[in-house]
Amino acid sequence: MAHDPYKALYLHIPFCVKRCGYCDFATTAAAADAPAMDEHVESLVLDIRRASKEGELGALETVYIGGGTPSHLGIARLSSLLYALSLSMHLTPEVECTMEANPESLTVPMVRDIWALGVNRLSIGVQSFDDGVLRRLGRAHDGDGARRAVAAAQARFENVSVDLMCGIPGQSAASFEASVREAVSLGVTHVSVYPLTIEPHTPFDRAVMRGEMAEPDEDEEAAAMEAARLILENAGFQRYEVASYARPGFESRHNTAYWTGAPYLGLGASAVTMTQNADRRMRVQDGRVVDELDARQMAAEDLMLAMRMARGVADETVAAAAKRLPDAPAVFDELAALGLVRHVGGRWRPTDVGWLCGNELYGRLLDLAP
Repeated sequence: MAHDPYKALYLHIPFCVKRCGYCDFATTAAAADAPAMDEHVESLVLDIRRASKEGELGALETVYIGGGTPSHLGIARLSSLLYALSLSMHLTPEVECTMEANPESLTVPMVRDIWALGVNRLSIGVQSFDDGVLRRLGRAHDGDGARRAVAAAQARFENVSVDLMCGIPGQSAASFEASVREAVSLGVTHVSVYPLTIEPHTPFDRAVMRGEMAEPDEDEEAAAMEAARLILENAGFQRYEVASYARPGFESRHNTAYWTGAPYLGLGASAVTMTQNADRRMRVQDGRVVDELDARQMAAEDLMLAMRMARGVADETVAAAAKRLPDAPAVFDELAALGLVRHVGGRWRPTDVGWLCGNELYGRLLDLAP
């Protein structure tokens, strides 16, 4: 179908040095010399060139290389991929180009090379600085490795993010809070905080089923998320999205694109593309349509996605949505009465309670257009 220009590009790298016990992503463990990684990069390069020839890369504002562990590809493969990307689109400094990395495979030479080839933001999968917690997660790095990786990244990059996780079995509140404080002290500009979720068919899920591991405690996870908010906000970070905090000016534009209904192109096995025009929105994965929305459902989804963002939605946006969803204003009033949203400065914004009770908040908005 004729569609709006893509604003974001996601490149999926489905390889890691090892799979973690909680992971349900489309990834596989691979040796550093695995031919499958060469084949995947060659395929991605062809896909990038094809998309460029078809005029699909001309309006991109963000690029995100994720996985998996892109840094596990090594310098030679990453250089090939980034060189092809730079020839196929306007990879200028104005384009936010993020690459995910894990501490065990991020090196000073890699940092230097990917920075020279156009990457301008690094997102490092730290999860914790506590060695005991990292062992329980099955991570391939330790706390010192994480500290070295952040320092290596900062040798070239001003924009460095770390991921942290709470709700891990055996993780104390003190351990989690110490990791948040350490991220601040290391000088990163962005922190994402995620509660552990036990996904079906993962090693953690099987351990829970066997009684060898306790389910994460939702109250403890909520307390940890609140502790992270206090630590980060007191350190000058702003919570701009339900799970993400940034120093002013370092918010992830790619993350924001997802929550503001911007069309995005996904390349690489299992990557998802979101294509839309005024009448229809489709998500396509590996050539299959996995989600299709009409105009009313698009409007409801846009309201729901906006509630992941601290800025929420403007009154004008709700009024425009109400042309297709007449109940929208009343639903926001109901959500406010429940304490899930608040009306401030001409905008409906999620409350901390709303974020903690996300299923209720998001579900009520999606139900506007079943």
